Amino acid sequence: MSSSWPERQHRLTFGFPVPGGVRTPEGWEVTWTGCAVMGILNVTPDSFSDGGRHAGLEAALAHARAMRDAGAFMIDVGGESTRPGADPVPADVEIDRVRPVLRALAGESVLLSVDTLKPEVARAALEAGAHLVNDVSGLRDPAMVAACAEAGAAACVMHMQGEPRTMQHAPHYGDVMAEVHGYLRSQAQRVQAAGVPSVLLDPGLGFGKTVEHNLALLRALPDLTDGQWPVLVGASRKGLIGRLADVPVASERDPGSLALHLHAARQGAAMVRVHAVAAHVQALRVQAALNGTNGAGPLQSPA
Repeated sequence: MSSSWPERQHRLTFGFPVPGGVRTPEGWEVTWTGCAVMGILNVTPDSFSDGGRHAGLEAALAHARAMRDAGAFMIDVGGESTRPGADPVPADVEIDRVRPVLRALAGESVLLSVDTLKPEVARAALEAGAHLVNDVSGLRDPAMVAACAEAGAAACVMHMQGEPRTMQHAPHYGDVMAEVHGYLRSQAQRVQAAGVPSVLLDPGLGFGKTVEHNLALLRALPDLTDGQWPVLVGASRKGLIGRLADVPVASERDPGSLALHLHAARQGAAMVRVHAVAAHVQALRVQAALNGTNGAGPLQSPA
């Protein structure tokens, strides 16, 4: 069983200077204790929960800065919806959506992630100021591995069965925990051997999984968090919550999101990816206080 949250320490290493990073022989290292918050910034017209709300540059920047000020440790900028059934967009369109935002936020004392599965988008985003690549396809593409390795960027390796347009068409596993965790560990080893300095692991809730698969993975988190890699959990406003609590409107699922993410934090998750940053920061701080710590460490923007 994993050690009790939030005592566990986590780290990511980068090949270039990053906010809050300390120079080490391996690169610039960011460390934190407990569960940090990654804020979601969708600059798309069609994301499942907030599509179109932050598509304009000024609106996107205002929301990013509000999340940073509320305690987000990292901002995840996405220019293509990966909701079930979503159609892909051309790389140049996706770049045009994310690059201005990343350029404007670069140097603002918060870690920046780009949510993309296209290597060319990742390269453009890293050049614009992103520090981490969050790839829902799990860095299956060797070109994505190369993009991260050459830039010295950390990466999030997520598990997804299939691809966004078809992933929820009858997903099936023999043993969901063994298959998902095995894939994540083998991918982490492979991409780090290829030169990616560090990785987060994400079990990919809702990406080619039924409600039962998602619940099994949430219950099995200690098996994953007990490993050598920090774990990211993203359940925010997902259909899983709608099914469990009978809440059809995605934007009304924040209470369920909090419940699942607090569970993940107690099981050793290093980070949760959320829409409602302020609510999660507050809840995680209270959870930390109940656990006997001040809960402030990972929930402040890196200096």
